[in-house]
Amino acid sequence: WTTTPWTIPANLAVALHPDFEYVAADVGNNEVYILARDLLDACMKKFGIETYTVCGDIDARSLENKLCRHPLYNRDSKIILAEHVTLDTGTGCVHIAPGHGREDYEDGLKYDLDIYSPVDDEGRFTDEVEYFAGKFVFDANPDVNAQLSEAGALLASQTIVHSYPHCWRCKKPVIFRSTKQWFISMDKRDLRAGALDAINEVKWIPNWGRERIHGMVENRPDWCISRQRSWGVPIIAVYCADCKKPLITDEIIKHVAGLFESKGADIWFEAENDVLLPKGITCPHCRGTGFVRETDILDVWFDSGVSHAAVLEQRDGLKWPADLYLEGSDQHRGWFHSSLLTAVATRKTAPYKSVLTHGFVVDGEGKKMSKSVGNIVSPKEIVDKYSAEILRLWVASSDYQDDIRVSHEILKQLSDAYRRIRNTSRFLLGNISDFDPSSDRVPYEEMMEIDQWALHRLQELTTRIRTAYDDFEFHVIYHALHNFCVLDMSAFYLDILKDRLYTSPERSPARRSAQTAMFDILDAMVRLMAPIMIFTADEIWNHLPGNGIREASVHLTSFPQVNRDYINEELAEEWETIRAVRREVTKALEDARNKKKIGHSLDAAVTVSLPSDLFDVLLRHEEQLRAIFIVSAVTILRDESFEDAYQSDKIENLRAKVVPASAKKCERCWVHDPTVGDDAAFEGICARCVKALQEREGA
Repeated sequence: WTTTPWTIPANLAVALHPDFEYVAADVGNNEVYILARDLLDACMKKFGIETYTVCGDIDARSLENKLCRHPLYNRDSKIILAEHVTLDTGTGCVHIAPGHGREDYEDGLKYDLDIYSPVDDEGRFTDEVEYFAGKFVFDANPDVNAQLSEAGALLASQTIVHSYPHCWRCKKPVIFRSTKQWFISMDKRDLRAGALDAINEVKWIPNWGRERIHGMVENRPDWCISRQRSWGVPIIAVYCADCKKPLITDEIIKHVAGLFESKGADIWFEAENDVLLPKGITCPHCRGTGFVRETDILDVWFDSGVSHAAVLEQRDGLKWPADLYLEGSDQHRGWFHSSLLTAVATRKTAPYKSVLTHGFVVDGEGKKMSKSVGNIVSPKEIVDKYSAEILRLWVASSDYQDDIRVSHEILKQLSDAYRRIRNTSRFLLGNISDFDPSSDRVPYEEMMEIDQWALHRLQELTTRIRTAYDDFEFHVIYHALHNFCVLDMSAFYLDILKDRLYTSPERSPARRSAQTAMFDILDAMVRLMAPIMIFTADEIWNHLPGNGIREASVHLTSFPQVNRDYINEELAEEWETIRAVRREVTKALEDARNKKKIGHSLDAAVTVSLPSDLFDVLLRHEEQLRAIFIVSAVTILRDESFEDAYQSDKIENLRAKVVPASAKKCERCWVHDPTVGDDAAFEGICARCVKALQEREGA
């Protein structure tokens, strides 16, 4: 049975499934039908046969290579076995035309059948086809049925609705037709094996890219490189006008290549043979001197697949192989694939060191963008509304391994995140404006411990971001930078630092210690963000202290190196403990503020009871706890309990009691301190601020 009657003139075989049960059914009139047992009743009903007898079972394998007679022509058709035969419909016996279908073609190769396709380029039967010569194949369908009926070979016919391939451009049905093509063999010269070896030498990003292209190369057929199009890069081959055999020689290739270089590839279609071919060329098979040029063009994937040679090897300043090939995930089958095969075939290695694959841009709901749907967000629209910096940040913040979502809501969130990074940078810049890195630096050993902690965190950030750049994990860079600015800097370190920066004497070691750390942080941070936030980074760079003795642009400097001397894991662990306690104290302060016990946190005095291990850690930093918690007074206790206290649900046995600070409020630093007003010359000022003012006046 078949859904394409026009292919029956090209039938050369009948396929049975090797594992299906077949039966012989006697229908009378000295006729016995062979068909699949599971389809017997349905077929007989369609045939209009009410009475029949099953004579016996038939093993499909026993029929392999037996011969049938073609229903229309005086030739044999072979019985073959094929796994693609199904029991969904039909008879279980499938008509095979090796010249008109992929599975049929593969069956034909397996059973050494002719690849017979008696259809010309116009879709009409050739003159050799009796009854139908010159007919357009689709128009011939009813004629084929009529001829089969006349021959007594048509049991039934009906019209059905099913899927059929159509041209994507003109929307008309297409046909499968085997024609002579040019191929690159995957195995004759071990191209497949060489390509599989080369795949393992390449860094694939993400890692699954390796398995994907490996499977494609491992299972792909020979590469058909010829196309029947009107325009393209011609295949440099000629055919002998006498014996019709193809001719490709080094001499012809070099001669034509020279013409292409000087005249362009169109000369192949425009010039005469005496121009295109070297003088004195003869056919090695028959000694003929007349030739017909090939009209097929190269597959466009061959064009793009040799770009590594056409670009990298032809331009000064570029090197082969490429450091990186970057494209969408569909290119494992396309550009990545064709480039690999052409390079391995000619240079025995891959044309790239790394291959990065990304997803595609979709809307905020993950849907494909479409003009008709109206969900397109154009890059120009983003630049005009949010700036080029936000467009670049959106790309960097996205995990490109999957499809990348974009919407105005997503861009608004990114704009907010950008402002946090920018505001952190502005705060750092503003507080080192009077700092000269060449003369005001405090040696690391003399810096305050929290400043040393900040430099430790900077080294961790630098390590993570450098690694992420090397691994093309740009979203990791964005999140690391954003979290560093928001969590480490704004919410903790810089929040604590304000008291020291604003109240300490300008040139005091404590203030210079903070400025040294802040300068190093911003100097590294601006270079780490530069490839992504290019305009912001340059703007910050131009305002950094000491700019006159450094490169004119951040993009002319180097990435920051990790300073191993600043890495202190023991210190970091201790300060993580302090941060954890601070978070719980902050909750207690917020609870007291909601209950109207206090206004600002500096209006509070806090008593904190801690388990022994935490108490010992905080005791070592007792003098700094007031500044760390941003309160006016702190008392720490070991395993004490008291009423009306905040009970932590994060740290076992941590309790914090918040009460209003009892001392007067300093008008300068806002800390409630018992020494406020002690110096009559500085009424309303605490002793710490008096000292700072006196040092400034003395300076």
